[in-house]
Amino acid sequence: MPIPNAFAFGRTKKGSRVCVTKGLLELLNEDELKAVLGHEISHIKHRDVAVITILSVIPMICYMIYVSFLWRGIGRRDRDSGGAIAIGILALVVYFITSLLVMYGSRIREYYADQGSAELGNQPHYLATALYKLTVSTARIPKHALKQTEGMKAFFINDPSRALYEIRELKDIDLDMSGTIDQNELMMLSTKKINLKTGDKILEVLSTHPNTVKRIKHLASLSTT
Repeated sequence: MPIPNAFAFGRTKKGSRVCVTKGLLELLNEDELKAVLGHEISHIKHRDVAVITILSVIPMICYMIYVSFLWRGIGRRDRDSGGAIAIGILALVVYFITSLLVMYGSRIREYYADQGSAELGNQPHYLATALYKLTVSTARIPKHALKQTEGMKAFFINDPSRALYEIRELKDIDLDMSGTIDQNELMMLSTKKINLKTGDKILEVLSTHPNTVKRIKHLASLSTT
């Protein structure tokens, strides 16, 4: 697909694969591509696909219980209907909480994968630039074209659906407007405090990926160590 991105998949290290889209190959240079591949290889190394898949089973079961008991209770008129509705509502609450926990776990794994890319020898500013380019490029893609990524965005290196919201913050990092984030710009970011708007914080809580500016800030800390 022309949408630039990459993902890893597979239940075991031996059986896992890393995929990149045609759009990514056309967008990044060799060093930036290596940094992205290092991120995805780290996902495989940490067995993140299997871990997140297993964790996702819990909210899925809760959702099935919610649908089964709530609508069964609504459709009945006997004395047991109230209990079925209560179980359904409780399952819905647990589903919502566990879904948030799974997304939080996924965001943490993204930070570890970013760190893993650096540990494999990739300079953090190359991955920062790759994330920046991915966000800017994806923000230009019409919303209807992004729909084909809906079922896969949890596995992508960044969330395509949030690109349009994050691009404004990222432009403040690219001080020389070169389209890249160099070592000096990354070092400068390490001394800045990031203050996200309330809307951006909510978007992050409801996403499988961290806010991109926060990710680049984390990469800045790796660059100084």
